[in-house]
Amino acid sequence: MFCCIDFAFQILVRSYAVLCVKNLQRLGRRQKLQAAGLRRSKMPSPRVTAVRTYRRGKVKTGSQAEKGADMEKMKENDGKDTAVQVRDYQTELEQIMRSNVSPRVLKDRISDYHENDIASSFEVLTRDERERLYRILDAEQLSDIFEYLDNAEIYFEELNARKKVEVLSCMEVDQAAALLKRLAKPERNMLIDLIDNESKRDIAMLESFDEDEIGSRMSMNFIEIKAGISIREAMRELINQAAENDNISTLYVTDDDHTFCGAIDLKDLIIAREGSKLDDIIMESYPYVYAREMVEDCIERMKDYSEDSIPVLDENNKIIGVITAQDIVQVVDDEMGDDYAKLAGLASEEELNEPIRQSVHKRLPWLIILLGLGLVVSSVVGLFEGVVAQLTIVICFQSLILDMAGNVGTQSLAVTIRVLMDENLDGKQKLGLVFKEARVGMCNGLILGVLSFVFIGLYVIFAKGMTPGFGFAVSACIGVALLLAMMISSVSGTVIPILFKKFGVDPAVASGPLITTVNDLVAVISYYGLTWIFLIEMLHLAD
Repeated sequence: MFCCIDFAFQILVRSYAVLCVKNLQRLGRRQKLQAAGLRRSKMPSPRVTAVRTYRRGKVKTGSQAEKGADMEKMKENDGKDTAVQVRDYQTELEQIMRSNVSPRVLKDRISDYHENDIASSFEVLTRDERERLYRILDAEQLSDIFEYLDNAEIYFEELNARKKVEVLSCMEVDQAAALLKRLAKPERNMLIDLIDNESKRDIAMLESFDEDEIGSRMSMNFIEIKAGISIREAMRELINQAAENDNISTLYVTDDDHTFCGAIDLKDLIIAREGSKLDDIIMESYPYVYAREMVEDCIERMKDYSEDSIPVLDENNKIIGVITAQDIVQVVDDEMGDDYAKLAGLASEEELNEPIRQSVHKRLPWLIILLGLGLVVSSVVGLFEGVVAQLTIVICFQSLILDMAGNVGTQSLAVTIRVLMDENLDGKQKLGLVFKEARVGMCNGLILGVLSFVFIGLYVIFAKGMTPGFGFAVSACIGVALLLAMMISSVSGTVIPILFKKFGVDPAVASGPLITTVNDLVAVISYYGLTWIFLIEMLHLAD
């Protein structure tokens, strides 16, 4: 009798695990798509209803009437696909919320929609309609919806205090911590005091990390299994923890002190024979990161592994959380946003509804630095007042030289920053990049210099009424200055971010405005220096 009961229990356990694997496979595919650049919170999955595609020579089976209708559609479309009809879920939800039905019916209808679609409908609903929705849905449903809201703190303020606490308790710890950061300090402290002790402890741990540390992005949703137990005990432990943690595609093995030992793939656990050892299926070389590591230092390492999650360890090698594929996507997106902001001369990325004072605070420091550099450029231009006074025509082409130098430097900067994302780049490869950009700048400068020599020379002759000798002498000087400025700008746009990286500074700090200002200085010296030496001192073309 005991053998039969034991056998039946194993069948139930493994059947449940198989179902979990199938669900996780679907989740894994979705997460890998997210890791390739698709954010679930920003790109809701399209839902198509009653879509049929008809092509010439292909007819769907069915009744004769349907076949005749299909043939008529084929003729009308002349081989073209019929238009895809996409349902407007936002409008549907709006109509449901404004319908006069009982709360039970309303809840059932709304529950049929994805949380992301419900979150999207918040913008078109009135506050009274949203408050009605808050009363109908339970805290768990609302927590899922709030995780899809970009400005969740705006709608979170519409909840009463009790509902706020319940929603925070149901949310993922990292999501709850991010939401609390956007609330006013008095309210944040009040809510933290009211939530349960476990959530309070986890939120406090997340807030202990700096925003640039990977520990601030981790999730507490993972399965932990002790080393040395049997396969059967591991399955039982998985089932017990799955009620609270649904991230079960990978199981993390620790010793008695919670020190990380390795990981187990759920599939390997399911197919393992009961008599085999747990140690036989542990992946001891599974990747991991430390909580105090900087995001920019370990982001490439995380992207190299196509795992659903990666454990996060503390200083004692104990697992304290995980970074999921969706977290990695969010981290990459945030880093790209920050780098883009730095390339534009901003301290950090700006939000649409950000206060003016905060936006000014982000932009002003770089503008002050660039003002100082601009004054240096102006001072250098002032040193060549005598050149401009003797040959006034050269002032017409100053902006041409400066703009081209700045453009070339920005291009080299963009290429260099992209290349420097590879942490395995050695010194020889960096030096090769510098020489390559120098050659590219020289080739582009040579081509544009020749074009400038021809067209500017003709412009000076015919538009300004100068002699051919004078016109082509001026255009030759401009062409050479353009070549020199573009080549130097290419080198500076490559060397500066490499040096920043060498000294531990984010290469994106070598922003477009900074590179442009530095290259303006180079272009001014090159242009007016050549004009003074070639046109005034050698050819004596002064007015």
